[in-house]
Amino acid sequence: MMNAQVEALLKDQVNKEFFSAYLYLAISNYYHGENLDGFGHWFQLQAREEQEHALKILKYLQDNGVKMELEAIAAPNVNFADHKAPLVAALKHEQYVTSLIHAIYKQARDSDDFRACQFLEWFVAEQGEEEKSTVDL
Repeated sequence: MMNAQVEALLKDQVNKEFFSAYLYLAISNYYHGENLDGFGHWFQLQAREEQEHALKILKYLQDNGVKMELEAIAAPNVNFADHKAPLVAALKHEQYVTSLIHAIYKQARDSDDFRACQFLEWFVAEQGEEEKSTVDL
């Protein structure tokens, strides 16, 4: 049986991953509006990837018998002063998501939820890639 705290954190993470998708769609929209379609396209791809992350977590919860109620997704704040600001915001957001994944992993480890630890290892590695690709951009 899944630890209750790990379950709650994973449920919350589903919403946060969908928020990430919303944020990246908003950034994509900003860049398309500035005629920077390459950046817009990149963030559109990132939005899809974040949706996949949310669905991966949701499937894990479902496979472990957890009933999930979807919560409202907050609207992102996307008032950018210049073309660099969305990139800085994206990196800051990825670092935030990394901290969330690490917190879930730590709770799983501290709860001896080894199955969740194994599942979360993919996300730990993925966040390293996400931060690097955002820094590179």
